[in-house]
Amino acid sequence: MAHPADERSLPLAAGEHPPVPGATKVSSTDMAERHHSARTKARKAALDVLFEADLLGRDPFESLAIRLDDPEQVVREFTRELVLGVRDNAEQIDKRIGAAAPRQWPIERMPRIDRNLARIAIYELDHTEVEASAAISEALELADELSTDESVAFLNGLLGRAAQSRLTQSRPERTTDEQ
Repeated sequence: MAHPADERSLPLAAGEHPPVPGATKVSSTDMAERHHSARTKARKAALDVLFEADLLGRDPFESLAIRLDDPEQVVREFTRELVLGVRDNAEQIDKRIGAAAPRQWPIERMPRIDRNLARIAIYELDHTEVEASAAISEALELADELSTDESVAFLNGLLGRAAQSRLTQSRPERTTDEQ
């Protein structure tokens, strides 16, 4: 996602027409040049696999297997963990997303990118030792780059609610001796 400060208007080339009247051609920062940590790259690769599987309506393992069989592609262990973890816990993860999402935005209505970013983050929140703030921050960073302008705020609220409910669920009951 380009930010207004990263954009500048460009003149149209000879014979080039705007897609809609009044549209301008802009130059923006190429996100491919951004430097990410290995774990962020693994999350992005997991998002690619999960998005593809969601789009094609197939098991995420099939999309992962295609990449694993390709000698040109390197698939990080963390990518495998995320894809398989989301797949193996899909029902529970989608229930958590549904419980944290606003009623007017059920999981089926969410953009595929947002839905799969939420799945990865919920998996990390519930099934790994990753700090909640790190899992949420990573999801928001990828949403900022890859999804709509509203996605960051939407996912921030959804994942914040999911993290809160996780914290309340995982707190041990206090005994009468501790009170």
